[in-house]
Amino acid sequence: MLQLTKRTEYGLIALTHLATRAGEVVSVRELCEAYPLPKRLVAEVLKDLCREGLVDSTRGASGGYALARPAAEVSVGTVVATLEGHPSLTSCESLGAYVANATRGVCELESNCPIKSPIHQLRASLWSMLEATSLADLAQHDRAVSTAFLSR
Repeated sequence: MLQLTKRTEYGLIALTHLATRAGEVVSVRELCEAYPLPKRLVAEVLKDLCREGLVDSTRGASGGYALARPAAEVSVGTVVATLEGHPSLTSCESLGAYVANATRGVCELESNCPIKSPIHQLRASLWSMLEATSLADLAQHDRAVSTAFLSR
């Protein structure tokens, strides 16, 4: 089924952490100490998110990253689209992944495909869920899990 790339997973983890630390500048080192993530890849992902205006960066010894806008205004869908594009469930939905005739760019099953419409509806529903879920939602869930864990 749908599987996010490591880049997107790490980006969502980093952004959720930034959401829980709203207004604070967090370094890549701090992020990677809080979660077992590869520093180099996390730094690359945060640079990409910075270029897209999702995070702001601060240089210097006390530098790092902070959310560029409130966590409630950033959807998971926006992050996924930024880091890997819109998700596809079937090969005909992805750009050129399964093309029976590469020169024409046509799937030989397209005219009578029994799953095209239902799969398109599933994809649209999935995308709606990603768009309806914000970083604040992820951070709220993270806080609830942390609180439950600490109260044991």
